[in-house]
Amino acid sequence: MIKNLQKLYFATINSSKFNKMEAKHRFFDIAANLADHTFKGHYYEKKVHDEDVDEVIQRAASIGCDRLLIVGGYIEDSIESYKICQKSNKFYCTVGVHPCRANEVEANGRTQEDYFKELDELISKHKDKCVAVGECGLDYDRFDYASKETQLKHFEPHFNLAEKYNLPMYLHNRNTGNDFFDIVRRNRKRFPTGVVHSFTGTEEELKQILELDLYVGINGCSLRDEASLEIVKKIPLDKIQIETDAPYCEIRNTHPGRKFVKTVFEQKKKEKFVKGFMVKGRNEPCQIIQVLEVLAGVLGKDEKELSEICYKNTLKMFNLKDE
Repeated sequence: MIKNLQKLYFATINSSKFNKMEAKHRFFDIAANLADHTFKGHYYEKKVHDEDVDEVIQRAASIGCDRLLIVGGYIEDSIESYKICQKSNKFYCTVGVHPCRANEVEANGRTQEDYFKELDELISKHKDKCVAVGECGLDYDRFDYASKETQLKHFEPHFNLAEKYNLPMYLHNRNTGNDFFDIVRRNRKRFPTGVVHSFTGTEEELKQILELDLYVGINGCSLRDEASLEIVKKIPLDKIQIETDAPYCEIRNTHPGRKFVKTVFEQKKKEKFVKGFMVKGRNEPCQIIQVLEVLAGVLGKDEKELSEICYKNTLKMFNLKDE
């Protein structure tokens, strides 16, 4: 019964149909990981379908998502992100080391000093597009990727880059107790502003983020259960940014906010890839409209008004003009 109602209620569309529609909102996805191998058709080192980055970008534009932050999580990733940024004057990138890639900093005989010198050179070279230092931070749910000690060692040097180039920080925090906040707090005067993206923390963590005068990035993972929805209600409107964290963190059918979703895209399994359709299970920037719909429903806000607030918050944080 519920599934039948959903079929009647949801607008199931593919990109060719949607391109004929006029976008109602403006979006800036601050977490579009388009350098991820899945957008080249690779899954677990196996080529499954053709690269479809351009189609993904087109779908995003069709719903009004004309600005993207292509996030860099390590050197090669940052280089590829910059290349994708060349597709539009409204695409931007970051340079940094994700905590789950911290083992790479001193791999293959390279020193921390060597690695961060390369990051420094990338920021200098890509300063026309690089708008933040990161993604960097701590993730204590992922010690299988990098130990606590390794993550701690390679997080703090990012603040040297932020201070040198006067750039915002693009931050990651997962289940780190006070470690993350202690480090950010003692370096807070060294960078102008920043965002803790993909927020999934507690009310106490939210309080500390706001005390540090930072922004909060909201995606599907931020809206995963009823407790999360209650915490999201406590974020001041002038501190909210929205994102997809594509290809991760989609809003799932089991999420309590799913009832607010009105816009869905027809999907095909990756093994049955068809151009013009989303890949099932792979999040995309176009689905930022779903984040807006859920957030507006939870907060009881008008969607257009809320999308403009988030859009302008993001432009302000990254010091970009509203063109």
